[in-house]
Amino acid sequence: MPRPVDDLTTRASRSSRTSGASRSASRPAAVDATESRSARKSRTRSALLDETLALVVDRSFSSLSLREVAKAAGIVPTAFYRHFASMEDLGVTLVEDSMRVLRTMLRDGRRDLAARDAVPTAQSSLAIVVRQVRDNEAQFRFLVREQHGGVAEIRRAIDTELRLFVKELAIDLSRIPEMARWGAEDLELAADLIVTVILQAVAELLDANRRDPTGDHELFERTRRKLIMVILGMRSWRTDGT
Repeated sequence: MPRPVDDLTTRASRSSRTSGASRSASRPAAVDATESRSARKSRTRSALLDETLALVVDRSFSSLSLREVAKAAGIVPTAFYRHFASMEDLGVTLVEDSMRVLRTMLRDGRRDLAARDAVPTAQSSLAIVVRQVRDNEAQFRFLVREQHGGVAEIRRAIDTELRLFVKELAIDLSRIPEMARWGAEDLELAADLIVTVILQAVAELLDANRRDPTGDHELFERTRRKLIMVILGMRSWRTDGT
């Protein structure tokens, strides 16, 4: 006996709802799986960066092998390429990540520079650098060592970041009323002097074999005086070179 049309329709409707519910239930699982893969990839990438910094504490980046870094991060060598195109790419990423944080903090420290005296601004920027160095010594050791290291890509990346530091500082200096008429070249020269003094302080901080608050304070004071001398000279400078 043929089944009533209404019965067939009801069954089809139930089947459709069941299928739809099944698809809906599978969507969160698929999303969770995707998020889980993304999280795992992010953790592995971070592990590669962290282990590389640990490995170069007392050696050059050029002495590292891809296999060595992969083993330290707990992955097979071929999996390395899911995160970085090469060892040079990994090194450049370390440079960019390290400098990005410092650049942001220094930019915040120079905020409203035109409305404040340059000396306290320089002091606050120096304090930020000292704190960052002490909190992230591995990153700064890597930067200082590799600035003149054997990997050209990393040297260029560090040089690019430092030039960006100088250009950003030059723009901020141009907002100081007495420097508003300075030319771009003079502003960049002044900014370069300030950055050079700070970089020297970073290198001296890292040369210390122990965390010595007294030594840090003496270094801070010496560097602060250097910065004040630079700033006083800037105030006497005439943009025509006199």
